[in-house]
Amino acid sequence: MACYLAVDIGASSGRHIVGQVADGRMELTEVYRFENGLTHKDGHLCWDIDALAENVIAGLAAAKEAGFTPTTIGIDTWAVDYVLLDEHDRRLGDCVGYRDARTDGVRDALELAGILPFDEHYARTGIQYQQFNTAYQLCALSRENREQLDNATAMLMVPDYLNWILTGKKAQEYTNASTTALVNAQTCDWDNELIDRLNLPWDMFQPIHMPGHALGHLRPEIAERVGFDAEVVLVASHDTGSAWLAVPARDERAVYFSSGTWSLVGVENRTPICTHESAAANFTNEGGYERRYRYLKNIMGLWMIQNVRKELGEKTGTAPTWDELVKAAEQARAAGFHAVVDADDPEFLAPASMLAALRAVCERSGQSVPATMGEYALTVYDSLADDYARTIEQMRKLTGVDYTSINIVGGGSNNGYLNQATADACGLPVFAGPTEGTALGNLMVQFIYAGEYASLEEARVAIKKSFEIKEYLPR
Repeated sequence: MACYLAVDIGASSGRHIVGQVADGRMELTEVYRFENGLTHKDGHLCWDIDALAENVIAGLAAAKEAGFTPTTIGIDTWAVDYVLLDEHDRRLGDCVGYRDARTDGVRDALELAGILPFDEHYARTGIQYQQFNTAYQLCALSRENREQLDNATAMLMVPDYLNWILTGKKAQEYTNASTTALVNAQTCDWDNELIDRLNLPWDMFQPIHMPGHALGHLRPEIAERVGFDAEVVLVASHDTGSAWLAVPARDERAVYFSSGTWSLVGVENRTPICTHESAAANFTNEGGYERRYRYLKNIMGLWMIQNVRKELGEKTGTAPTWDELVKAAEQARAAGFHAVVDADDPEFLAPASMLAALRAVCERSGQSVPATMGEYALTVYDSLADDYARTIEQMRKLTGVDYTSINIVGGGSNNGYLNQATADACGLPVFAGPTEGTALGNLMVQFIYAGEYASLEEARVAIKKSFEIKEYLPR
């Protein structure tokens, strides 16, 4: 039976998952997992890009050791971060992460200088304001170390760089490239006028290819090391783009959630919405498979509870399990505790202490202040559900569509308390699953490329037959 390999790397971990199709049903097998995270280096928060590359290769070897010889390989990661290469293919500088503070104030500086008002930026790209958008990162680098930019002959997003490590081929995949806020929403290609206005060297930007494009085979030395050769195919390399593919929506008025470190809440459109009202609400039009648009909003997501869990573990010596956090939240709710914060508050982006940040925000707003594990967890979960409801209402006003249901994919789909709280807050039924939404979407592009399914629609129908989908009705 033919098999295919998804390399799915998130902000906190990565995994290699083998996919197969038997009698029309999808089967997934995890063969490798590794940790990921930001580290402090030379005054910045950076990804260990060399360790990521080594883990990608080690995972290929692990697939072979597990008895699989993949026909194709696809890589997805988070968005906006990049690597620069010079004319000799040497890396220039570190891979600085999106949570680094170097982009503070960049948008304001561009507007004050009259270089790029945000309304115009949004009208051209449709990409929401986030201080870590690649456009702002490159402007920050230009201010800090212009020499790196001047010597760069290639800018590759993280998955593009990892693809280059495997194949020796440089290319930029559309869904991830769109998050740079340098791709024109109408043409789906680099906006050279924007690039010129930001004084960026346009020749470092590689040609953009759509998901499903065959990049090439493994370098001979990589194939020898891992024990097989395979074709590397461009998937929806922005992890949210992959997760969106795996949503088994029951109709065209379903809201999509990709629930992980970030919560991405939105819908799938055929045309971008680049209006002033959409910009003011901070919705984005990220590129999707088959030139669809993922109209969505970024919400802080499970990053908050991940940090709460980590800090509680540091205090006690043992981090609570996810089930323990949910049970503690339920107990706090039964005891009458209630506090809700704005999950989009920048204070929660990269605090020295998430527990302290939650206490401070609750105290300033005159609410009950969390003090126990259950109260912290309850505050996070209820705040996320509240933010989801607010986001869906904003989206309804912007699109004129009354939505009928919510589909949650990703790790957060396992959290029964949060799923029920979301159904209650939004007043809509929630369909949770599949859990491995991102890896599954990655594999779906490979399945379609290989002819296992004729279309995205056929593959989405197969999801419902292949995985358990849980339903939560509003109370």
